[in-house]
Amino acid sequence: MSNFRQADSASILVRSFGVTFHSGQTTPPRQVVPPAAGMWHQLVCATRGVLTVRTDQCAWVVPPHRAVWIPAGFEYRLELSGVVAVRMLYIRPRIRGEKLLPRDCAVVNVTPLLRELIVRTVQVGALDAGVAEQKRLIGVILDELKVLIAVPLQLPLPRDGRAARYAALANHSGSLPAEKLLRQCGTSRRTMERLFRAETGMSLGQWQRRQTLLHALRRLAAGENVSGIAGELGYNSASAFIAMFRRELGQTPKRYFEA
Repeated sequence: MSNFRQADSASILVRSFGVTFHSGQTTPPRQVVPPAAGMWHQLVCATRGVLTVRTDQCAWVVPPHRAVWIPAGFEYRLELSGVVAVRMLYIRPRIRGEKLLPRDCAVVNVTPLLRELIVRTVQVGALDAGVAEQKRLIGVILDELKVLIAVPLQLPLPRDGRAARYAALANHSGSLPAEKLLRQCGTSRRTMERLFRAETGMSLGQWQRRQTLLHALRRLAAGENVSGIAGELGYNSASAFIAMFRRELGQTPKRYFEA
């Protein structure tokens, strides 16, 4: 299913896009560039599966009850594997209450109400403020967007050549120890620590734990069991992995995906 409506009228304040991809368990993940947004804000979510939103500066992993808020002007691409149902809202800039909307890209919680509003808007196609019932929907959507709560599911990406190489190797090598990655980059740990703190705001260890967490999220969403993921990521036991997951996201993996 695919749906995308252009905004020919100034009274159209919300557009939508919806498509379900059946891409198989591809490695690397399939990359998709959604319809051009121009200078509209965007809310990107998956009602099924897990997708990754990636820019040159950062990557965000989006489980089914989360979304990425993207202010107008950002270019990005989507990465997905398996069956992923992508649903997007395009919000016209300079609308009522815009100053209360998030100013930066972020993964945000999606309330059950907002999730249903997204699905409904995709069914309609575009919301016109000149139509009474659609104007009411627009108002509720905007009210929900104003109270979005950001969650720590982003992975800032360094731009320095040495640090960028380390990040790329870490993303493709799974549980390869940091010392081996440093040798492949020909850089000392002290230098790499300095580069990551300067360019991502995180220590090398913090960045690697976040990268491991997001990698695990994608695999958990694909149905893999905790024990297998924990072993491959270098944890001594499933309970050690669960403890890390709860420390980072406040819930066990089971409760997180049941939320």
